[in-house]
Amino acid sequence: MKRGLSRILLITLSLSFILPMMMVLIWSATVSWPFPEIFPRGFGLRGFQEIFRPGSPALYSLLTSIRISIIATLLTLGITLPGGKALGIYEFPGKSFIKIFVLAPLIISPVAIGMGVHGTFIRMGLTNTELGVVLIHIVPGIPYGIRIFTNIFELVGEDLEEQGKVLGAGSVQTFMHITLPTVIPGIISAGSMIFIISFSQYFLTFLIGGGSVQTFPLLMVPYIQSGDRLMAASYSVVFIIVALMVLLAIEKTLRLYYRKQSGIAGVFYSRKKVRS
Repeated sequence: MKRGLSRILLITLSLSFILPMMMVLIWSATVSWPFPEIFPRGFGLRGFQEIFRPGSPALYSLLTSIRISIIATLLTLGITLPGGKALGIYEFPGKSFIKIFVLAPLIISPVAIGMGVHGTFIRMGLTNTELGVVLIHIVPGIPYGIRIFTNIFELVGEDLEEQGKVLGAGSVQTFMHITLPTVIPGIISAGSMIFIISFSQYFLTFLIGGGSVQTFPLLMVPYIQSGDRLMAASYSVVFIIVALMVLLAIEKTLRLYYRKQSGIAGVFYSRKKVRS
């Protein structure tokens, strides 16, 4: 009985994901599909031709979105990795409050956060700049990174790092050969989520960028709101494919690094064993 319910739930969840994706793919290649006709009247690639034509603003905005999202992801990981380690390992006064406080970007409305940061960025001269957009994209990703790394370090602890230091490893060697390989799964999970959040930002990008910084969602959302289903679907397909490609590239790179570091550690251990 439980197995049957699990299968039904799995099929339902799969269909809830597959069917909308199929509709988006069909609409991206549909010329006309008026109600109540069951099948489209014709097919074409006008949407993709418009996106990928030479000189199209979509290509420039797509590259801008990828660049901003990668930079924001790296900066967010650089902030949340040590922050998650501190919350996961060390004990200090106010730790419980800080754990709740870092979730503020998820609790408080993005409009309130954006308007507050916007006033500060105006005084700092960061509005209508790519740097300002990168910095504001860090804010919504911090809760996810902190939460993931906190859970990882709570499970892993610091025993391995202490053993490495006892054996003569320095701080840099400990981080590169012990800490970093240990948290690679967390980096992949947190990095993927942070990249998607940054890549899909519309309101914060529009508020801080002021239209001067053109990202892919700034071009895609107006088509969705205007009811142009062909262009909206075409932009959505490109958005999904590019996001998946970048995420797969990040994961592949990190896994190759992890295997390389594991191989180096294995060779080092074998040499030490032979010498002894």
